[in-house]
Amino acid sequence: MRHQWCDRRFLAVRGATFWGPVVLALTLLLSAFAPGAAAAPQTTLLETQHDFGEVFEDRQLSHTFVIKNSGADPLEILKVDPDCACTVPRFDRTIPPRGQGEVTLTIKPYSVVRQFRKETRIFTNDREQAEFSLVLTGKAKPFIEIQPSHIIRLRGAPGDNLEGQVRFTSHLPGPFKITDYRTNIPDKIEVNLKAVEADRVYVLEVKNKSQNSGPYAGLVELTTTSKERPRLIVRVFGEIYLPSSTGR
Repeated sequence: MRHQWCDRRFLAVRGATFWGPVVLALTLLLSAFAPGAAAAPQTTLLETQHDFGEVFEDRQLSHTFVIKNSGADPLEILKVDPDCACTVPRFDRTIPPRGQGEVTLTIKPYSVVRQFRKETRIFTNDREQAEFSLVLTGKAKPFIEIQPSHIIRLRGAPGDNLEGQVRFTSHLPGPFKITDYRTNIPDKIEVNLKAVEADRVYVLEVKNKSQNSGPYAGLVELTTTSKERPRLIVRVFGEIYLPSSTGR
């Protein structure tokens, strides 16, 4: 009886020793084909937003976002969709496993004004993160601040004191001068330029001198020493009307 029990115990131990690795191999093989266990790309973002801070307006701005692929399959960037035509993307279409790629977003100069926010959506073949957004923000200040506006409107009768002013303030680090000015309607308006603060602040005064009833439109063009703003334009709109006559 003791012999039989030992034999059964020996066979059980021997069977476990043989089948153990087989069961483990089958388990690993089946798990490899199980849903969700297949190799896949995995998006890892180092940043999703970049703030340029305070910059001068009308300047081209660019920033490069780094995208890592932490997965075992290539990460494909399928589509890049900026919310504004002013944003131009350049990107790596395929990012290898355990590698990294780049998405560079460039904002065109005309769109860098005031407080700005540009969002670009990215679409990938990563099932866990098929879509994400990259955002560029900042605050643009003008090279030359124009107050209250670059438009002057003169409305009233010929005998009225019709005049308007535009104030130019430079935010450039160096000296700023307005060296010349001219208008294309000298028969309609009188123009005068004053330096309020040397090399920084100027005031343009425009007065109506037309005695004829009716509208007119023109501009005042100013020449400056600024490379960023070598020319400034002020538009002038006049609406002159004669007082209505009263009959008996």
